[in-house]
Amino acid sequence: LLGDVVERKPDFAFLSAETVSRAADAFRRGIDCILRCQIRVNGQLTAWCQQHDAETLAPTSARTYELPSICTYESASIVHLLMELPEPEPRVIEAVDSAVAWFERSKITGKRYEKIVDPALEYGVDRVLKDDPAAPPLWARFYDIETNQPFFCDRDGVKRWKLEEVGAERRARYAWFTTSPQRVIDAYPKWRARILGEGK
Repeated sequence: LLGDVVERKPDFAFLSAETVSRAADAFRRGIDCILRCQIRVNGQLTAWCQQHDAETLAPTSARTYELPSICTYESASIVHLLMELPEPEPRVIEAVDSAVAWFERSKITGKRYEKIVDPALEYGVDRVLKDDPAAPPLWARFYDIETNQPFFCDRDGVKRWKLEEVGAERRARYAWFTTSPQRVIDAYPKWRARILGEGK
């Protein structure tokens, strides 16, 4: 939203120069906050948590089944935003490079996240992870910060390492896997070419 204001997109053409200037300052500070929140493990930048502490910027919990972690779905959206910056500073370039590298390291292959619809089930649906050598890459929603292992969680806040260990309600009503990082990976070479002239 702030970016659209700064770019004076038609919906915001009525805003004063002062308001646009304030939006530009807020946008810059927002990008700085994003960069400061990126999770570093053993000295290496990875991606972001679903939520960060307002004071320390450290990864933190939200709902009981959303524990501190490295999160793929939210991180993909962040990287897309950073890649849209017209003249990224070196910190932004490092952040994008590092996140894409982490996405590559963390992808899950040979598995398919399948939705099963059955009125006989308690919640009408179930979601399971099945072997499928032809399936496109998947990413778990949450990765353990220390081990980089995918994990899952029920409403009791206890970390679980297999989807089938999660209760039927959370399996049915929460997205435990995503393909969102693939869009970042696909766009990455073109972004590198634009900002660094690679591949030209």
